Amino acid sequence: MLITFLFAFLLLNPATNDHDTNVWGTNGHRIVGDIAADYLSPDARKAVDRVLGPTSMAIASTWMDRIKSDPAYDHTHSWHWVTIPDGMTYEETEKNPDGDLINTIRTIVRELKSGALNKQEEQENLKMLIHLIGDIHQPLHVGTGKDRGGNATEVEWFYEESNLHRVWDSEMIKDRKLSYTEFSTAINHPTDEQLKEWQDSGVLDWAKESMALREQVYDLPEDHQIGYEYQYENYDLLNRQLLKAGVRLAGVLNEIYGD
Repeated sequence: MLITFLFAFLLLNPATNDHDTNVWGTNGHRIVGDIAADYLSPDARKAVDRVLGPTSMAIASTWMDRIKSDPAYDHTHSWHWVTIPDGMTYEETEKNPDGDLINTIRTIVRELKSGALNKQEEQENLKMLIHLIGDIHQPLHVGTGKDRGGNATEVEWFYEESNLHRVWDSEMIKDRKLSYTEFSTAINHPTDEQLKEWQDSGVLDWAKESMALREQVYDLPEDHQIGYEYQYENYDLLNRQLLKAGVRLAGVLNEIYGD
């Protein structure tokens, strides 16, 4: 009984260094994967289908969260986030020796482009890439280094105890009461200009965008009680970040697997 309790506790309370690694929650990541699938080139779609088999990008997007309690993947915990304090660039920061979100995305893209991975390595790298490009578009996963990516900023969300990270991770998405396919359908309407602009960028650009959004994300009332007003003020931002992540993920995969 004690062993069962301890195992359940660990599953519900994974150890983290700076951030909760379940960024965007299950539906958020699936929304990103579902959107990305619509913008794959024919060659990229064929390659993704070959690598993932019958698993869709939406379902594959949450694999990196599901394996975080597996000791074999302990080395990936720090890959979900990066710390860039206000007024600094990524290049100026002290790098995490265990890796970070930016470095990991760069490494995975390089390895997938090399064509030197075996079947399992390619599949795991692809599933990680799907997840991590979602992560970097959640502003709190480009953290200031002050509050564990919003986890230490306590708030009341509709009078329930929570924290700012959890609100952005899942609460605002869950409050829409939509399935991931309904949500992605509702927001998946980029213009041709947006498609070109968003895909004509790289991982450092995405991190800078998230940094620039932190001021809005942390704009909280003094009592930290948030609900309808905060949700309304951030409605468009949440939608745009999910949509950008999906569009940009497709752009990266098109570049990796080429036409």
